[in-house]
Amino acid sequence: MLEKFRAGWAAAMTPPARLLLKLGVHPDAVTWAGTLITIALAFVFFPQGWLWQGTLLITLFIFSDGLDGQMARMMDRKSTWGAFLDSSLDRFGDGALFGGVALYYAGPGDSVFWSAMALGALVCGQVTSYVKARGEALGMTVRGGLAARADRILVLFLGTLLTGLARSGHVPEVLHWALPVALCWLVFAGLVTVGQRMAQVHRQSPAPTSFNAQAARPESPRADGTV
Repeated sequence: MLEKFRAGWAAAMTPPARLLLKLGVHPDAVTWAGTLITIALAFVFFPQGWLWQGTLLITLFIFSDGLDGQMARMMDRKSTWGAFLDSSLDRFGDGALFGGVALYYAGPGDSVFWSAMALGALVCGQVTSYVKARGEALGMTVRGGLAARADRILVLFLGTLLTGLARSGHVPEVLHWALPVALCWLVFAGLVTVGQRMAQVHRQSPAPTSFNAQAARPESPRADGTV
């Protein structure tokens, strides 16, 4: 859903990208810094129940995911390594976010069920990314789906923000259900997206060749010794 806003986001990232390049910062350093800070904030704030505070702080850093790419484009140094590093570290960042939510429900949130749902949403998101990567490695085109990574992060952040504000009394108490609803949606959307991407790969896969067992079976020797 959010993929259509990629061009506008790239334009918004241009000024900070230009500033960092002038300061001599390498895109890979931005990738590492954004990921490490995201992991630290997710595991410090979410398990303590500081949901809305953690969400606002993490938002400042998680979007470095687009900043490093814009820096690389401006340097005209797009590389296979940079793309690989970015995708790999994204998995760590996602794990920290959903893991932090799972720890919140294992602690102050006091719900084994919703802790399990957070882990389920994490697994669905990881499989979604894997299916895309595996399909493309096989030469297929795998795009879109109900919930890409940006969509999943946005839904999770809306849930943590509203539930955190509701727990703090800043918004109506009924909104404490925002995070559980978000987790339900993420599990559902993740499963649907995996199915959509698997269907794309299936449609592009060559038809299996028929196998004639009788033809493949070696002929028995004849009486004269010939085959």
